[in-house]
Amino acid sequence: MGLSEFALSRRGYSHEIDMDASCNSSSENVGLERITKCCGIVSSSGKPQKTAPNRLFRAMSSWRTLLLRIGDKCPEYGGTSDFKDHIETCYGVLMRELDHSNDDILAFLLQCAEQLPHKIPLYGTMVGLLNLENEDFARKVVEHTQTNLQDALRLGNCNSIRILMRFLTALMCSKVLQAGSIIVVFETLLSSAATTVDEENGNPSWQARADFYINCILSCLPWGGAELIEQIPEEIERVMVGIEAYLSIRKRGCDSVFSAFEFDDESKKAHGEKDFLEDLWDRIQALSSNGWKVDSVPRPHLSFEAQLVAGKSHDLGPISCPEQPAPPPALSKITCGRQKHEAELKYPQRLRRLNIFPPSKIEGQQPIDRFIVEEYLLDVLFFFNGCRKECASFLVGLPVPFRYEYLMAETIFSQLLLLPQPPFKPSYYTLVIIDLCKALPGAFPPVVAGAVRALFERIADLDMECRTRLILWFSHHLSNFQFIWPWEEWAYVLELPKWAPQRVFVQEVLEREVRLSYWEQIRQSIENAPTLEELLPPKGGPNFKYSAEDGSEAHALSAHLNSMVKERVTSREIISWVEENIIPVHGLTVALEVVIQTLLDIGSKSFTHLITVLERYGQVIAKLWPDPDKQVMLIDEVSLYWKNHAQMKAITIDRMMGYRLISNLAIVNWVFSPPNVEQFHSSDHPWEILRNALDKTYNRISDLRKEILSIEKVVLSAEEATAKAKADLEAAETKLTVVNGEPVLGENPARMKRLKSYAEKAKEGEVSLRDTLEAKTALLTRALGENEALFVSLYKSFSNVLMERLHHASLDEKKGVVWSDQIETRAVDSEEPSAMEVEQENGRPEKSQANGERPGNCYKIGENQQWCLSTLGYVKAFSRQYATEIWPHIEKLDSEVFTDNTHPLFRKAVYSGLLRPFHEG
Repeated sequence: MGLSEFALSRRGYSHEIDMDASCNSSSENVGLERITKCCGIVSSSGKPQKTAPNRLFRAMSSWRTLLLRIGDKCPEYGGTSDFKDHIETCYGVLMRELDHSNDDILAFLLQCAEQLPHKIPLYGTMVGLLNLENEDFARKVVEHTQTNLQDALRLGNCNSIRILMRFLTALMCSKVLQAGSIIVVFETLLSSAATTVDEENGNPSWQARADFYINCILSCLPWGGAELIEQIPEEIERVMVGIEAYLSIRKRGCDSVFSAFEFDDESKKAHGEKDFLEDLWDRIQALSSNGWKVDSVPRPHLSFEAQLVAGKSHDLGPISCPEQPAPPPALSKITCGRQKHEAELKYPQRLRRLNIFPPSKIEGQQPIDRFIVEEYLLDVLFFFNGCRKECASFLVGLPVPFRYEYLMAETIFSQLLLLPQPPFKPSYYTLVIIDLCKALPGAFPPVVAGAVRALFERIADLDMECRTRLILWFSHHLSNFQFIWPWEEWAYVLELPKWAPQRVFVQEVLEREVRLSYWEQIRQSIENAPTLEELLPPKGGPNFKYSAEDGSEAHALSAHLNSMVKERVTSREIISWVEENIIPVHGLTVALEVVIQTLLDIGSKSFTHLITVLERYGQVIAKLWPDPDKQVMLIDEVSLYWKNHAQMKAITIDRMMGYRLISNLAIVNWVFSPPNVEQFHSSDHPWEILRNALDKTYNRISDLRKEILSIEKVVLSAEEATAKAKADLEAAETKLTVVNGEPVLGENPARMKRLKSYAEKAKEGEVSLRDTLEAKTALLTRALGENEALFVSLYKSFSNVLMERLHHASLDEKKGVVWSDQIETRAVDSEEPSAMEVEQENGRPEKSQANGERPGNCYKIGENQQWCLSTLGYVKAFSRQYATEIWPHIEKLDSEVFTDNTHPLFRKAVYSGLLRPFHEG
């Protein structure tokens, strides 16, 4: 059982004991069964035992629960938070259980250390105390940790590598592991990293892995640097010198593609700011200067130091790093680029700080404290992603002696907006933020509101992908707080041009809110800023062409088709009716309009109606709109029918693509049609449809790859089964004997017949599986070919629409931006309470202007410039998001699209998304 599930069941227990006494017995039994399954309180028959309340509480205070809850302020420890008392209590229980639960304790302890890494110092101390009485158990802990670390290095499991090294450091602090063993691990990783970035003997394309190894070494030092300096100062100093040498030879990569803000990378270079690894090195240096004293890392082993020194220190087995991939040929820049992309995906940078709040809100402690709290937060988010309530509980109870709400909000938002992809779906971070607002009602909501205001002020600089995520998150978040927000603060956006990013942001948030609720409620939610009603989406449903009052021939045809559908006429009959009665008389255009408008109207009642119509009469649509050119007309009709309902328009087009009634090429052509191109900078509608098409194409290929891998495994099993059946048959056949010159079966004839049947069936099964594999492989090859055509079409379309407009835009071709100081912004009071949770006097924040007035408010970027900036931003975002699928087709794209004739800003945006040096173009 995973720790998150165990913690979830523990929460269920606390719910049960708080229930009213009038609860019926069946609900009590359900709760009891859930508890006993987790804690092993079962009878000999395997059924939960009915236990008295005091017995149940003692059972729940078993060694598993004590290990899991160590360091928490919980009933198992009397509600105290004294680490020493917790360790002593847990140690006493473990010692009693160790004789008959040795293996279980070992496995669960290691699991706790890996999945609750902010408690690693406590677990390290616990192992140190157990080492005093049972050296064999401590030795097994070291051996298992070494084995797990070696496996993690081989598989490239970044989280396991980092956390296991921290656990080894904690074991060293508790005298379980010799200090020299840690140095050997450090030097092994350091040697591998230095070799990787060596231009002659290594493969600098894999610098991401080398940086990760150095990061792992440095991140261990806050937990054990003081002990290493005390015990082996010369050895740790040698490691530090080696790290400094590594930092001097590594290449500082261009992180602009992963920066949430467009101008961060350029400004950092201009001011000589350091990247994440250099920043961590500086923080470690400051920690060293401070005598390795850090308040945010518990040091419980110091309370037991007099006892721990008597324990035996164990050696760690040898650790080896995997061999680096062979470097590409000197002239193969494409291969080098693909390897660099692969390395970045496998060893991603864990955090990219957003710096939303003023430094005074974050940097109130030592420089290293920020890094440590970030590690705690990211670990909890990672290991409790399936248990949001427990995640929020652990997030607010970290073992640090200072408040960290601002840092917690900034870290969570950095994960929500992390590029190229967040570790988990954005909805997970949405739920965590909601739970934190409820867990800290007086502290966290104002911090979240301050973060929203700060991001809103810089929305023009925010990456286009991050803008979309922020819009989706904010609308979802407000839907959980009755859509309450001080909209009057942002009413001034109506004074801005329709393409201004702040105005577009408010417009898109309001539209997403309408999707999550209904139009009248959202209008009511902005009653303090009634002028914002202008930004609400149109109110209304379908836009059916042929109303009853029309009386035209087209209306009569539509009514007749409607009656045919109600009578469940077959697709073939409808196609014949259209070809014989409509097209010859009224022409193809009228026929197409009547058919699709009528079918859409029939399917408009609900999502189920839409699916039924598409499944039943998809052949009609496929017959009348067979090629991408005609499918563009089909999408136009869908767009016209749902012009007042953007969500249903996107859903209908997506479903049609799912049923292969519309191709992805047709969607690309439609998105880049003149009416849609004109709204690239003022609406998310065309981009939403394009994203859906690209996602669906990617998912098809991904699903085929998974199916092929699965079938390949089954084929191997089938081959083994065939070989075994054949061997059994041959063995039986060799037992034939000759009597009077005639062969006689030595085996039972019935068994021989059965063996032949088994061999034949096994061979048939293998052949069938191979045929399936061959068919799936052919489908994948076809899908990859379609994918290549899709990206060629997409980038050609981008290039064509950008070419003319970029020549008329006053953009800096060297940077590809308009400097952010051209946009006038106002200061943000990040401490201003949010209307989400805190009611304010007079219904308006004190510092907001009545009616959203904002003196001197203006937006100084012209429409064509903003169109170019937005479109280039989407080029970069799409290139980054689908880089894995683009790289296999890069040669074709280079020859057909990314030529010398393309605009340099367009090519730079694409290359930036692919992490490809721009000078290659």
